[in-house]
Amino acid sequence: MAKVGLRGRLFLSHLLVMLIGVTSLVIIGKISSPRFFVSNLEQLEGPGFRLQYIRTRLIEGFEIAWNRSTFWSVLAGTTAAVGLSYWLTQRITKPLTQMEEITQKFASGEWSERMSFSDIPELNQLALSFNKMAASLQNVEKERRELISDLTHELRTPLTIVRGYLEEIADGHIEPSPLIYQQLAKETKRLERLVNDLQELSKVESGYLPIHQKPVNLYPLLTSLVQRFSDQLLEEGPTLQLDSKPDSPLVLADLDRTEQILVNLLGNAIRYTETGTILVKTGNDLNFFWVAVMDTGIGISPEDLPHVFERFWRADRSRSRNSGGTGIGLAITRRLVELQGGRIAVSSRLGEGSTFQFCLPLAK
Repeated sequence: MAKVGLRGRLFLSHLLVMLIGVTSLVIIGKISSPRFFVSNLEQLEGPGFRLQYIRTRLIEGFEIAWNRSTFWSVLAGTTAAVGLSYWLTQRITKPLTQMEEITQKFASGEWSERMSFSDIPELNQLALSFNKMAASLQNVEKERRELISDLTHELRTPLTIVRGYLEEIADGHIEPSPLIYQQLAKETKRLERLVNDLQELSKVESGYLPIHQKPVNLYPLLTSLVQRFSDQLLEEGPTLQLDSKPDSPLVLADLDRTEQILVNLLGNAIRYTETGTILVKTGNDLNFFWVAVMDTGIGISPEDLPHVFERFWRADRSRSRNSGGTGIGLAITRRLVELQGGRIAVSSRLGEGSTFQFCLPLAK
């Protein structure tokens, strides 16, 4: 036996309600109407006015008239009710049927379809929520494809270099040397760094990365990092400075994750600043403590600026694979800031430098 769909069940439920109503009307009318009619006839009778000789014929005439009027009323009412039920069923089930068709298209990879709006408020709200979900899923699918494409591109270069050297050595075209081994080690470290960054990004975006916030003073951390990075800078390179007060207000933060944020920002500033100054500056307002990493490096063009926190992003001129970055650090940095209830922003002018500023909530 074929399973009845939602449209059929909804239509049958309307017909059942209508049938029960009509049946109740007919039964109650059949039983009570003659009695009420006789009662009215008895009230009409009085001295000198008797209806006992024609009462039976009046009652029979009334029943005939009632039966005929009931028949035509039921016929007309049933026809109207069936038509109205069918129309209402169509209105209610059409968006649901459309939703089913769209989900099937989603399953086959077509993400452009959206539900049309309905004049029924509840169904219209359902359509809005469905379209919002569809847009979110489409964006996730787009990001997934871009991630696979970018990841493939990132892995291809070091793997090609490693394979090329190994094949040349195996064929005897080149002799093994410390320089070749150093190049192979460099490429394998690049692969290792990429895998580690991807693992970290996966934890951050999935919410599996634990965040343990507590009131801390960031000044000792800032001082330590500035000293550590300053020791690594060459004499002809940029100078690293700190503008912060030892008695800075306490910040609600995870110290390890905040250190990771600062390491990423400082490493990024050093990578793209050959000469000049890198300044780490702090401040606070009523609710947040902010840290700015300001450099005088190559800067970022206006058209590239909105994309700096995207995975694997590199501007053509200002971001180079040869500089050692994986293109994931800033995406991790933004998510780490957001997980601690803060915000991060960037401002830059091409050829003049960049400023990355993030804020974290003050400890109450």
